[in-house]
Amino acid sequence: MNEQLPTTPGFEQTCQRIKTILAEVRQNAYRAINVAMVTAYWEIGRITVEQEQQGQERAEYGKGLLVELSQRLTAEFGRGDDRYNLGEMRAFYLTYPIWDAVRPELSWTHYRLLLRAENPDARRFYENEAINARWSTRELERQIHSLLFERLALSRDREGVLALTKRATKSNNPPTSSKIPTSWNSPACPRANDTLNRTWSRL
Repeated sequence: MNEQLPTTPGFEQTCQRIKTILAEVRQNAYRAINVAMVTAYWEIGRITVEQEQQGQERAEYGKGLLVELSQRLTAEFGRGDDRYNLGEMRAFYLTYPIWDAVRPELSWTHYRLLLRAENPDARRFYENEAINARWSTRELERQIHSLLFERLALSRDREGVLALTKRATKSNNPPTSSKIPTSWNSPACPRANDTLNRTWSRL
């Protein structure tokens, strides 16, 4: 049997300090990629809308523009830039035309889900709750599907509903993954996800 070597004095403290640094690197990298993706997609939406406004004021023109852009960009950057995703970027800009209203705490996946809320008041509610309660994208989707905003609007016991929601959130939220969603291919950072995950796998 191999004899266990005695622990070097101060080893545990040194190991913990290194682990803390690596954890911070991962979190900072994740946050930076989130901001880069949201910024890029907002800009793409803005450019698309501005181009539409310069063209013919017809729905057919906007659809044609998205089709043409998706064909060109998909050929170069992959499926992440198809017509559906470009349409979401366009909707993102139209919903948040003022950049300062875009919250850096939320990822692109959060915003994709928020765009499903057609009621502006409901969207603001889910946006604030996602930030304040630190909802994962899975939890945000669950709350939107459960019509939490509508249930609160109809309930006389608003605090009670919120308390139940918070307890459910704690039990349903899995540990947050450090991986960047693979569907986030972007012209601004086409290889960011693969590079970041390869780097993290070596840490």
